[in-house]
Amino acid sequence: MVVALIALIPIGYLVVRAAEAGPGRIVDILARQRTVELVGRSLLLVTLVTALSVAIGVGLAFLAARTDVPGRRVLAALAPLPLAIPSYVAAFAWISALPQIAGLTGAVLVLTLCCYPYVYLPVLAALRRADPGLEEVARSLGRTPWQTFREVTLRQVRPSAAAGGLLVALYTLSDFGAVSILRYDVFTRVIYTAYRSSFDRSTAAVLSLLLVALTVAISVGESRVRRRDVARIGAGVARQPEPLRLGPLRLPMAGGAGVVVVLALGFPIASLLYWFTTGLSAGLDAGRLGAGIAATAWLSLLGAVACTLGAVPVGILAARHRGRFTTVIEQVTYAGHALPGIVVALALVFLGVRVVPWAYQEAPLLVLAYVVLFLPTAVGSVRSSVAQSSVRGEEVARSLGATPGKVLRRVTLPLAAPGISAGAALVLLTCMKELPATLLLRPTGTDTLATSLWTQTGVGAYGAAAPYGLALVVLAVLPTIWLMRASAHDRGSES
Repeated sequence: MVVALIALIPIGYLVVRAAEAGPGRIVDILARQRTVELVGRSLLLVTLVTALSVAIGVGLAFLAARTDVPGRRVLAALAPLPLAIPSYVAAFAWISALPQIAGLTGAVLVLTLCCYPYVYLPVLAALRRADPGLEEVARSLGRTPWQTFREVTLRQVRPSAAAGGLLVALYTLSDFGAVSILRYDVFTRVIYTAYRSSFDRSTAAVLSLLLVALTVAISVGESRVRRRDVARIGAGVARQPEPLRLGPLRLPMAGGAGVVVVLALGFPIASLLYWFTTGLSAGLDAGRLGAGIAATAWLSLLGAVACTLGAVPVGILAARHRGRFTTVIEQVTYAGHALPGIVVALALVFLGVRVVPWAYQEAPLLVLAYVVLFLPTAVGSVRSSVAQSSVRGEEVARSLGATPGKVLRRVTLPLAAPGISAGAALVLLTCMKELPATLLLRPTGTDTLATSLWTQTGVGAYGAAAPYGLALVVLAVLPTIWLMRASAHDRGSES
């Protein structure tokens, strides 16, 4: 309940701001043709990015875990790494090379390449946990490889793909940096412009509440898909699956996977290296760079710890104690995630100035913003891990007289540890890359890598910005590797 109330703080601010406009003005704002267009443009972007991310993420995970595609170990190692590329860095890399890509095409391309790992990682983990005997039985009964994939494999990974797709949809709705650089008007960009260009915040508040409504609708749809899934009873057969032989498709499949990795990872890094070498002549402020690395690591770690502590009870309740109350609590935690960082930041600025002035422009308020923005990232990971772990151990522990607290500490949490670890790594990664809230709420005199990079690119100093971009990518690789190790450990714990 406390976690849900924290997530509702920005929404409370928006309700107060919107109420100041009065019912007539609210209806007028919602009925504008511009608002209808924003809904359509935002939903179009979310639909395209989510569909492509799910297709790419599931396809790459299947190639890496179930086939004999050449270089599948390299693919498994490289495919998650685009998570380390902030969307605004990728957008700059593309538009600086291809200015004509601005608009919907560029936004879909950049966000898909940045977001597909949110689907790839949980699906890969699910494939490694799944019993390969089901697929082998299907093939022995005459099913073709495609029929087996569609009728057996996809059903096994559907909960993980749905959870990853939900994260992609929410990320796309809340993204500000990429759509701004690529000049594609959606809710986040228009809300930011309204806050910056007008003293009347009512329009932006109404649009933000409409954005929250879209978020709730998407999360409700995902929860209905998940209701059709059942809890796993046993661990299945503990053995390696026999790789599916692709035959003449091996090289084309490997080539397609390679193209995705090059576009998502190689191109942005090559662009950063180009600007880095171009800007070396202007010198490098090593002290400022080192301070930015330290501030980014410390503030992101605080955010990851706080989000994980809040996500564990919500994720366990959602997985093991389904009901109307837990569904509402879970969906409330997703509400703040779709809000633009600038909206969450301004709400917390209001809170800091009016309620807790001692925390204004200090680390606790920024950490609170990270909790509101990224809590669903950890909740989804914890819930998925708990739901797919066997319930038999918990039932045995309760039958032997263990209290609920002991069952939680000795059975549930150890079984869910890989998922909790993966959720913490995801939050750490997203905190490192977060920009608008960090710009407004960072402690006085503190610059992170993201804010330093944004400051330099804002004045066109791309060569000076490149070191911060490269350092951010390298630093973000660490939690990405953590995610990969958590997935590997998850496989071992389930086998």
